[in-house]
Amino acid sequence: MIIRKLFKFENVHIVRGCSTVRCRSSLHGHSYKIELLFESNFLDNAQMVYDFGLMKQNMKAFIDCFDHAVTIWDKDELEYIEDMKKYSDRWVQLPVSPSAEQFSRVIFVMIDRILKLTETVNGEREVKLNSIIVHETDTGYAQCFAEDAYSENMGIINLDDIIFSNEIRNDWNDFELWEKIKRGESFINPLSV
Repeated sequence: MIIRKLFKFENVHIVRGCSTVRCRSSLHGHSYKIELLFESNFLDNAQMVYDFGLMKQNMKAFIDCFDHAVTIWDKDELEYIEDMKKYSDRWVQLPVSPSAEQFSRVIFVMIDRILKLTETVNGEREVKLNSIIVHETDTGYAQCFAEDAYSENMGIINLDDIIFSNEIRNDWNDFELWEKIKRGESFINPLSV
């Protein structure tokens, strides 16, 4: 069975190297819709694959990182990167260009890691991330599966290369949450206790 949870955020970026002149040469924004699709062949003690409420804590926090933020590709010009960080308190720096395709891969890697580190407490079994869908517009989206997220052909996404501004980190319950997730520290979702 597959379940789906929808999140939204507003974000601005430049997609260097794309075909469209406006997109590659000017800051522009989108109203993103992010779909998380989880699957399992089992149901928990409440007859659910995975409680939607469990997604409202850490998963939502990391998707919200992109809200009202500028997303920066670490391969862009240094002057541009420095200006974006100087003039925006909320920024995320990625090791890949912030296209819908790469957003779906980055979010897949992040959510997959969080899911694997979350200790289950209600009989959840073999729940896995099926895919991430990133709607950049009402008519266009990218969908990422595990083979895409971890593809060497599309570029390896190293969690250490994803950097969140201090302003974003201040919004978390734990300023060091991302460091703990990168180190592989497991946690019980606070909403389940």
